[in-house]
Amino acid sequence: DAQNYGLSDLHQLRGRVGRTNRKAFCYLLSPPLSVLTQEARKRLKAITEFSDLGSGFNIAMRDLDIRGAGNILGGEQSGFISEVGFDMYHKILDEALAELKESEFEGLFANEKTDFVKECQLETDLEVLIPNEYVTNIQERLSLYKELESVKNEEGLNIFAKSLEDRFGPVPPQARALIDTLRLRWLGKEIGFEKIVLKFNRLSGMFTGDSESLYFQSEAFGKVLEFIKANPQSSTMKEVKGKLTMRFDGVGLVEQAIEVLRRLVQAGLV
Repeated sequence: DAQNYGLSDLHQLRGRVGRTNRKAFCYLLSPPLSVLTQEARKRLKAITEFSDLGSGFNIAMRDLDIRGAGNILGGEQSGFISEVGFDMYHKILDEALAELKESEFEGLFANEKTDFVKECQLETDLEVLIPNEYVTNIQERLSLYKELESVKNEEGLNIFAKSLEDRFGPVPPQARALIDTLRLRWLGKEIGFEKIVLKFNRLSGMFTGDSESLYFQSEAFGKVLEFIKANPQSSTMKEVKGKLTMRFDGVGLVEQAIEVLRRLVQAGLV
């Protein structure tokens, strides 16, 4: 019944036979492979494939691949990460930690700044991308998009832009606009927007659809209302599809949108 053992167990059992000058064999018996589960077949294949001296590391890596990384904060190896993907797992983990900070461990994080919005998305009809003729290799472009998404501050953006120029030459307008979209999203998150839409010469910032959110009782939202009251000609607020939305007309470029939101931030949100 070798199919019922874990890969590490099989490796340990096999290691118990044959010492120093004694030659021995380890026989692992199981039903026909056709009736076994996919995981059992993978385990038996791995134990037969890695039979040389010092194969423990390879077996451990194969075991990790079969079962998944499991719970990175605990001892379980449930394979949960392999089911949902590493990025999604981290997103779920971040949400769970944020919920605990606001409930069971509220006292410990009382002085920590509250992020009412975890992430601000952007939707636009503008050409914000790395042009094919600027970076011709598609894998290289995908790598650059991933690298840009991981940037978390202004210094990182400047380093990224400088790296682009050093490697591929002067940065084209479309790529500069793409870099600026991160600045726009950071400002939107700071204000409290879950989503920003920049289309048809209009900038729209959408707040959370959760009417019970503490954001609407926060000082930050109060400052937004004060800004609208002080600037009725350039900004309005409406409810669109169940979400409160703040609009600015006459904004058609990413740079213009950044300036508008910076004015809103400088009005007292920070």
